[in-house]
Amino acid sequence: MDINDIIDSIYKLPDASKEALLSDAPEVAYPKGFHLFRANHKNSKFYLMKKGMLHAYTYQSDKKVTFWFGKEGDAIFPLQTLHDNRAGYENIELLEDSVLYELSVDKLHNLYLEDIHIANWGRKFSERECIKSEKLFISRQFKTSLERYQELISEYPDILQRVPLGIIASYLGISQVNLSRIRAKIR
Repeated sequence: MDINDIIDSIYKLPDASKEALLSDAPEVAYPKGFHLFRANHKNSKFYLMKKGMLHAYTYQSDKKVTFWFGKEGDAIFPLQTLHDNRAGYENIELLEDSVLYELSVDKLHNLYLEDIHIANWGRKFSERECIKSEKLFISRQFKTSLERYQELISEYPDILQRVPLGIIASYLGISQVNLSRIRAKIR
């Protein structure tokens, strides 16, 4: 996915604002298994995903728990780092060899102060992430595991080909055995 399309999918910027944002945004490639972010470490970069798939996870009782996925077209950065300049609580790991655009968090903060369009772009991104978090919370509280699975497949139609079943089960908050039962029911 082209960087201009990714930016415009969040909020359409005037050309001058987009040029300012992208003036230093190299394309970078990282292998499957690479961590863009580690829990409790601040990072000065954020990413726009051109190609690939990733997941964010944390540990609970020494168990890896996935709580969101990223794919082509997504902006990738911990909100705590972006908004509070604090280390994030999540690990973000690539699930495929990936190509991303790398941008500076400090530069973005400066542009927020200088350019209202970029500030609105950041606000729209944050709003979108809040809505995603709210949907996930509601889903976990009120939907069955079957409904959560169907919702995930609807949002990420090719996820079964791209993500190991153990990670999908973790995201859904169920065991891999229960995920297999759900998949068998749907077939």
